[in-house]
Amino acid sequence: MKRHVLARVVAAFGVVSAVLASAAPGGAANGSLPSLLSRALHAPFVDFATSGAVAVDLFTGRVVFAHNATLPLRPASNEKLAVTYAALTALGPAFRIETDVLGEGEQDGSTWHGNLVLKGYGDPTLSSQDLAALAHQVRADGITAVSGEVLGDETWFDTRRTAPGWKAAFYIKESPPLSALIVDRGAVGRFTSHNPALSAAQKFTKLLARAGVRVAGGATLGVADDAGVELASFDSPTLASMVHWMDKVSDNFTAEMLVKELGAVQAGAGTTAAGIRVVRAQLADAGVPLDGVTMVDGSGLSLIDRMTASTLVALLRVMWSDPSMHQELLASLPVAGRSGTLHDRMRHTVAVGVVRAKTGTTDNSTALSGFVGESYVFSVLVNGAPVSWTASRDAEDRFAIALAAQQLH
Repeated sequence: MKRHVLARVVAAFGVVSAVLASAAPGGAANGSLPSLLSRALHAPFVDFATSGAVAVDLFTGRVVFAHNATLPLRPASNEKLAVTYAALTALGPAFRIETDVLGEGEQDGSTWHGNLVLKGYGDPTLSSQDLAALAHQVRADGITAVSGEVLGDETWFDTRRTAPGWKAAFYIKESPPLSALIVDRGAVGRFTSHNPALSAAQKFTKLLARAGVRVAGGATLGVADDAGVELASFDSPTLASMVHWMDKVSDNFTAEMLVKELGAVQAGAGTTAAGIRVVRAQLADAGVPLDGVTMVDGSGLSLIDRMTASTLVALLRVMWSDPSMHQELLASLPVAGRSGTLHDRMRHTVAVGVVRAKTGTTDNSTALSGFVGESYVFSVLVNGAPVSWTASRDAEDRFAIALAAQQLH
């Protein structure tokens, strides 16, 4: 973020924070809008005490509603907003993730004497089609035979397949195994591989054969030699496109892979913990308040994660105010009644096409944070044990619809 933009945003948020601190509980200020917003959250099967909400006028910075604004709550997939910001600022929207084929040994005529290494650098979009392109590049090098093996190298990341605080049932069901080398999101036929790097090496070996390159030794796991020669390379789509997809459909796997990528690129360690440290540092540098915030993964699946409505609103305001970030943010957020996880929500209301927001849903949390046209930024977090998805989503939708209706006046 440009420093003059950052300074204005931080200064503006200082005023907002002071208002939040003095806001009446439940937003019980005079006026119809705070009353409507409060009533939206006072609903059967929604625990008002374990809910938090903030709405701010984007033009004036005035807080129009605040309830439990600084209460730490489970954010569900609203955690992905922090990953979105950190990835776009630390890596850049044009950043791409490569996958390489390295040759260990030497080429003699059409034979490669030695091993080929398929080395992944954390591309969550890598597909069989991409591997086929790599195989054809190897064949284009004039190689038709490999005397050794194909080694799958996933050492850019650690080998932890999940993130801290996940329920056991989240593994595979909510996200494929995390690996720096994973193809087709780990799919092998109708199943998901528990050893994605090995499965990738095996798939690549078959695709090499189809391209006219016979491998004598089969496929296994390995680590690339520093002296390896690059024989082929493939780049992922841009980071911007990955972030758009992640937020639109709320993809847990992409979020977790991007966190590890942040750790690997920015901190020299492809771990979730290193990536989260980068995320927190990016938020702190932007002046986003982190009191009460606990982040241990990128997807928001962890039972340990905590965020506040005021933190999410501050983050969204930072992104809104940054010209280099503004369009990427709007392109990433689902639109009420039209796209992504909001496609079927708020239909036949004034919010359709007006509300852009990130959703979040787990067994104990739902969330909705985003924008109402160019008028309001808001965040609603609802926790429960368990939370009622229907009741909490209805409350969140009523909150956003009330803001959309106010915009028309």
